[in-house]
Amino acid sequence: ELAFALLACARIGAIHSVVFGGFSADSLAQRIVDCESDVMITTDAGIRGGRTIPLKSIADDAIEIAANKGVNVRCVLVNHRAGDGVGTGSSGWVEGRDFDMDAGMADAATECEPEIMDAEDPLFILYTSGSTGQPKGVMHSQAGYMIWTATTCKYVFDLDPERDLHFCTADIGWITGHSYIVYGPLALGTHTLMFEGIPTYPDAGRFWDICDKHKPTTFYTAPTAIRALMVYGNDPVTRYKRSSIRVLGTVGEPINPEAWMWYHEVVGDSTRPIVDTWWQTETGGIMITPLPGMTTTKPGSATYPFFGINPKIVHADGEECQVNEGGYLIIEGAWPGMMRTIYGDHDRFVKTYFSQQPGRYFTGDGARKDEDGCFWIMGRIDDVINVSGHRMGTAEVESALVEHEAVCEAAVVGFPHEIKGQGIYCFVTLEGGRTPSEDLRQELRAGVRRIIGPIATPDKVHFTQVLPKTRSGKIMRRILRKIASGDISDMGDTSTLADPSVVPKLLESRPE
Repeated sequence: ELAFALLACARIGAIHSVVFGGFSADSLAQRIVDCESDVMITTDAGIRGGRTIPLKSIADDAIEIAANKGVNVRCVLVNHRAGDGVGTGSSGWVEGRDFDMDAGMADAATECEPEIMDAEDPLFILYTSGSTGQPKGVMHSQAGYMIWTATTCKYVFDLDPERDLHFCTADIGWITGHSYIVYGPLALGTHTLMFEGIPTYPDAGRFWDICDKHKPTTFYTAPTAIRALMVYGNDPVTRYKRSSIRVLGTVGEPINPEAWMWYHEVVGDSTRPIVDTWWQTETGGIMITPLPGMTTTKPGSATYPFFGINPKIVHADGEECQVNEGGYLIIEGAWPGMMRTIYGDHDRFVKTYFSQQPGRYFTGDGARKDEDGCFWIMGRIDDVINVSGHRMGTAEVESALVEHEAVCEAAVVGFPHEIKGQGIYCFVTLEGGRTPSEDLRQELRAGVRRIIGPIATPDKVHFTQVLPKTRSGKIMRRILRKIASGDISDMGDTSTLADPSVVPKLLESRPE
């Protein structure tokens, strides 16, 4: 139904804005108000990991909040998913505003002429997760976005509509779901496989059970999911054949080499190529990537730019960095899939993306380019630490930490240091059965020192049972930086956290 809704909007020329089902009523209302939406499509409830999420109730609350801010939703189409009694005559049902989708489709005509659109007309708005400040309504156009998603989908995954079934595990509430579940594969005429739920429910073999059942040939997921599955060991993977898969992909964040190798050796049986893709909500589609069967890959590197993309790594003054020197990743020139504006705030669009390096797209990510010309993404600029004048990506320190057999996941941030400028603060979760100790803390410090060098030796190692993550699975580093710096008086907006109770637990376990 999600795919139907997107395609229906596109057919009639309506701009759609999908909001992830895990957001609160306040977050949903914020987006309704920002884009002044007057029609909503929702469902009675969502099902995730065995839990039922009352989406219609959340939508009702959001509509009320939006109305109090002067934006009125006049029409709500309600799909039936969980069968929990939401419908005509039920409590919360607003006659004249709420419409039963099943009943409406039963009476609807079978033909709907497509609206003729200009190439630069808006196709959709998608809000970035907005961990700080007002969420940005990224706006993509009709033709450029479709060209980019179709082209990248075809070549990055080597898709053939006559042969392939594409399996992207993303949520359609995020750009990966838009581009590589719906628009990209379908523009090529390729079958696409959608997944509802979480990869560990009812057990950690869920992905591979689906693969054996439906036989997808390409598989695209996030490093967060890969690391979550690594905790359960190899058996949940190897008890399934996975024989149909010929290309594996990763998306959403830099993948540490250890997770890359597990993905390649265990999931891919050491035979399937991995396309480690770098791109953003703002770019519309993949920008830096290997091509399967053509590119010699390196664990943890997104390798080379896609056709027509001209990335550079520069200093703040715009001068290009040397080989293996970390800097700001910028893109010179334009490409079809780039965002056209921040909806309703073009000045913010120019200031955010084109003021730091005039005439160049500023990605907000740090990167380095090695002697072979391969790009290594170092994370967001605010995830690059400057220690005694040396720039290093937090992803590199995190990768060194997780090489230790006791470490499940690590997140590294900088904190103010009176001598070095910034110190290195490491949040570490341990594998099941492992216990925090001072000996282990010193082992981890020594391990990072050994792998990267003395300059990267962590100043503090903070053991924790869980890290603060958004509902899309990304670590909220803003909160980690506040805890690391001791600035704990105001944690800001924590509504996008999957589990807000993580914050007080982190404060309690903070080392001296």
